[in-house]
Amino acid sequence: MGNKSETLFDDAKTVIPGGVNSPVRAFRAVDRNPLFINHAKGSHIFDEDGGEYIDYVCSWGPMILGHAYQPVIDAVKAACENGLSYGAPTEKETVLAKLILEAVPFMDKVRLVNSGTEAVMSAIRVARGYTKRDKIIKFRGNYHGHSDGLLVTAGSGLLTESNPDSAGVPKGYTATTLLADYNDKASVEALFEANKGQIAAVIVEPVSANMGVVPPNEGFLEFLRQITKDNGSLLIFDEVITGFRLAYGGASEYYGIQPDMITFGKIVGGGMPLAAYVATSEIMDVVAPVGSVYQAGTLSGNPIAVTAGIEQLKALKNDKDIYIRIDEFASKLEAAYRELGVTVNRVGSLLSPFFTDGEVTSYSDVLKCDTKKFAAYFRKMLDNGVYVAPSQFEAMFVSDAHSQDDLDKTIKAIKNSI
Repeated sequence: MGNKSETLFDDAKTVIPGGVNSPVRAFRAVDRNPLFINHAKGSHIFDEDGGEYIDYVCSWGPMILGHAYQPVIDAVKAACENGLSYGAPTEKETVLAKLILEAVPFMDKVRLVNSGTEAVMSAIRVARGYTKRDKIIKFRGNYHGHSDGLLVTAGSGLLTESNPDSAGVPKGYTATTLLADYNDKASVEALFEANKGQIAAVIVEPVSANMGVVPPNEGFLEFLRQITKDNGSLLIFDEVITGFRLAYGGASEYYGIQPDMITFGKIVGGGMPLAAYVATSEIMDVVAPVGSVYQAGTLSGNPIAVTAGIEQLKALKNDKDIYIRIDEFASKLEAAYRELGVTVNRVGSLLSPFFTDGEVTSYSDVLKCDTKKFAAYFRKMLDNGVYVAPSQFEAMFVSDAHSQDDLDKTIKAIKNSI
């Protein structure tokens, strides 16, 4: 890291907690101070010291077309000339909503919000309002944003009360959040058996991507679909990461499963602060102003973010071969890791190398990873001009802007780093 990033970080720490506005940016897990980024273009990012890196963070996923994708940039610049925010409806909100619904044709209505956290928080509230039940099931290792009721640690057992995973969250906020183990059907069955008629919804990352990439075991998502139907509960897919990335229709298309609700993240805003939750009319009509479940936001459907989202989704819709290209690129990265004996999980353009022995199919498997080995690997990759997520427990993201030259340099960096 150069002198300017160091100076900027020291300055930031005087006015921002830890010097960052999101904890993972602090690089603490990899024993470094963060790079401060000046600009990005295509598949590369550039730091304040002039360093250039092949980027596999892609703003944590949404830059699927690459950074500064020109049609998005041009549309946003034009939209800015008309004003940045109105706090009133615009036609573009409807245009974006229709594009989202085209991707998930079994859904009827969309509510636009500002972040993945807000989308999930709102979807949970809607599920509770619709079912008139309070309890939800989530999975250890699945991350659904930082709303109070979803910041839950593992606890001492499946059927015990859930304790908050953050200071400042009253225990009562998580008392109705039940914890199951991802890819473990029996853990879900036990919770339904112990809480008959009380569970509003099961929320799941259809592909876990916040404990590294951990795909669902064969039949697991189908099991969740059936057990929720059998118990009058809703199935919510948190597709903040997988939405419009695994396929245009996200994980629901990729796996052929139709959940009751889906949350999407900033990929629907072209990387700008925008998110959404979708469901059928029957469910969404409980949302105010039609129904009694209140959710609001002055900046929801912001015209600039919506403009970026429209251009990005149009590009993805009009060239679905993008998904073939990024899948093939990611498969070659996967092969490079495997040649060196590294455990790798990959689903489409999402992948994670794990510094552990054996397969990784669960949260307990993830916890066995050697984080010191990962930190050493991360630092070497950075020294070789490749920027990956600064945590063993995050995904690598491939964009359509990544080139053959990027691939060759990345494979060389992998060989030099492991």
